[in-house]
Amino acid sequence: MIVEKPRQGFWGLWNISFGFFGIQIGFALQNGNMSRIFQALGTSLDDLPALWIAAPLTGLLVQPLIGHFSDRTWLGRLGRRRPYFLAGAFLAALSLFVMPLSEVLLVAAVMLWILDASLNISMEPFRAFVGDMLRKDQHTAGYAVQTAFIGAGAVVGSVFPYVLDSWGVANVAPIGHIPDTVKYSFWFGGLALFVAVLWTVLTTKEYSPAEMEMFDGPAPDSGLTMRALASRSLAGATLWIVAGGAITFLVATLGLEKEVYLLGALLAGYGIASLIAIRMAKSGRDNNILSHIVGDFSGMPDIMKKLALAQFFSWSALFIMWIYTTPVVAQYMFGSADPASEAYGDGSNWVGTLFAIYNGVAALAALLLLPKMAAKFGKVKTHIACLVAGSAGYLSFLFIRDPNLLIFSELGIGIAWASILAMPYAILASSLPPSKMGVYMGLFNVFVVIPQLLVATVMGSILKAFFPTEPIWTMAFAAVVMLCAALAMLRVKEVSD
Repeated sequence: MIVEKPRQGFWGLWNISFGFFGIQIGFALQNGNMSRIFQALGTSLDDLPALWIAAPLTGLLVQPLIGHFSDRTWLGRLGRRRPYFLAGAFLAALSLFVMPLSEVLLVAAVMLWILDASLNISMEPFRAFVGDMLRKDQHTAGYAVQTAFIGAGAVVGSVFPYVLDSWGVANVAPIGHIPDTVKYSFWFGGLALFVAVLWTVLTTKEYSPAEMEMFDGPAPDSGLTMRALASRSLAGATLWIVAGGAITFLVATLGLEKEVYLLGALLAGYGIASLIAIRMAKSGRDNNILSHIVGDFSGMPDIMKKLALAQFFSWSALFIMWIYTTPVVAQYMFGSADPASEAYGDGSNWVGTLFAIYNGVAALAALLLLPKMAAKFGKVKTHIACLVAGSAGYLSFLFIRDPNLLIFSELGIGIAWASILAMPYAILASSLPPSKMGVYMGLFNVFVVIPQLLVATVMGSILKAFFPTEPIWTMAFAAVVMLCAALAMLRVKEVSD
């Protein structure tokens, strides 16, 4: 007999997601300061996307693996997801301490890779953790609280440099050095991250495998997935390899930016992985990580495929914003494109404030707006409306030159950000088999990462070819693709709790 999970009260919801507060402090420091660090260490504007490739590529590789392993982990009192929270938090805190000591561009790029891998090790199980711990009718509330902590953590991480500057800490440094405001922000952020994650580890008790079976019933037969994988034709995998080779050929022939080679490598890599997994499944050797992950990816639920397209567009817009907001605001609102200038430093700090504002808006919207809208209009329509608000926020950058007025732009972006972090996961968690919550949440991240890699590999080429000194047009791209995300959500049918 299936038993309903206990209903979580306010403090239960708080404890389940409080660790995300610290993780988002780390992400906010990364997103708000890495372009500044890279430019301070000597990189040019059109090279920024290539250096940012490390972050999404790490998530692409790490999250499905962590999801797969955490579904199969049980360490007694420490549980299923919490060992990954703790390990990732320790490594991320260490990375935040080391990062601002970098005085060589290559070291900073490598540290970004390590930092993002560590944050992903902690972050991925948190998505599944909400699904594990809450009954279906609390999924919207659970992801809304998680989003509120994400927004609050991002506010804290974003305002660190601004607050330190107002206290008299040096905000300008010669090329080749990182300002003290950034250094101290990373160090304080690392400590806050570890303490917040430790709070969730110490205050929550996960349900055992026996309890999960009592709540959700027996796990579905994984052999069905493997048999479906074994029945797949090798032709589809071969097409991925051919597509990757074609992109590589075009890059070499047309002289495109070298980072576009990564797209070809990813397509060919997925094709090769699929080819190997299918061959192994056909021969009966399917008890391996590669076969399980490829099988789960190819057999994802239909609603996940539809949500994936909306994720693709919405995260493309977000990644454009994270890379280019600092150079756009510094150049157009503060009058300087020189990373060593005081005006550029002022613009960069204002971007930190703007990021804090949109995250603060997201935190409030997640708690006060989204649950009410979802209850009245449904999760799907709520998400569409919020994405349209975000598109309008990006579009307004083309017309505003007073930096203070950008606060109004951030209202729309903040509402969209809240919905992007809550609604797709609330829709998805109610539709996934609980025994595969971790791996499917990790695979869903593929559709967060691929658009970021696309932006990182292609946007630099577009910027260099069409408007090398006018980064403002990147915001027009962001507005269009966010609107495409809203249109993609029209294909998603509402799921009742």
